[in-house]
Amino acid sequence: MAKSGKRIRSAREGIERTKLYGLDEAVQMLKDRTKTKFDETIEVAMNLGVDPRHADQMVRGVVNLPNGTGRTVRVAVFARGDKAEEAKAAGADIVGAEDLVEQVQGGAIDFDRAIATPDMMALVGRLGKVLGPRGLMPNPRVGTVTPDVAAAVKASKGGAVEFRVEKAGIVHAGVGKASFDSKAIVENIRAFADAVQKAKPSGAKGNYVQRIAVTSTMGPGVKVDPSTVGASQG
Repeated sequence: MAKSGKRIRSAREGIERTKLYGLDEAVQMLKDRTKTKFDETIEVAMNLGVDPRHADQMVRGVVNLPNGTGRTVRVAVFARGDKAEEAKAAGADIVGAEDLVEQVQGGAIDFDRAIATPDMMALVGRLGKVLGPRGLMPNPRVGTVTPDVAAAVKASKGGAVEFRVEKAGIVHAGVGKASFDSKAIVENIRAFADAVQKAKPSGAKGNYVQRIAVTSTMGPGVKVDPSTVGASQG
């Protein structure tokens, strides 16, 4: 425990809690401070001026990160016949119909992302209480209910990241690994921020992007100047 506390204190050294850093500098500061034996995930968090309890202030979407996420994503596809074969050929980890629905109902959820063909949604809809709280429910708005299952599987495997604003108005995502070079992480963060900007809901009033911070799995948070990310605050 003492070693962990010492490492955290060491990682925080040189980071001013109230200062807004440029994105490039913030990312480099994080990379310089990742000293763990595993490849830490770099995360970005954005505080938005929305109240997601109101339907016209909900922010959600999907973005394809240009440099991928660095993590292995297990993809399940609810499909039958030719579509099931297309999904398998595209690299889906789990493919099924009624059998897969039964597995999930029984608590076997061995995947990170779920995709379904439109004709399967009558069946998959029964899994709302199981998949919904985990953020795994297929949804046409983020491209996970689609007849083109092959493209959806490839996007999921290649760096597609779903985002959805939480109760406190925060949206966050993993945008790479500490082993990525700084330029790749910066490009991913800018792509993510751009997607959040484009998902600005009609009900958002005043300051939309209020605060941005980047962090690593075991590292400190570094506050980022939104103007260096390309995020408009208006």
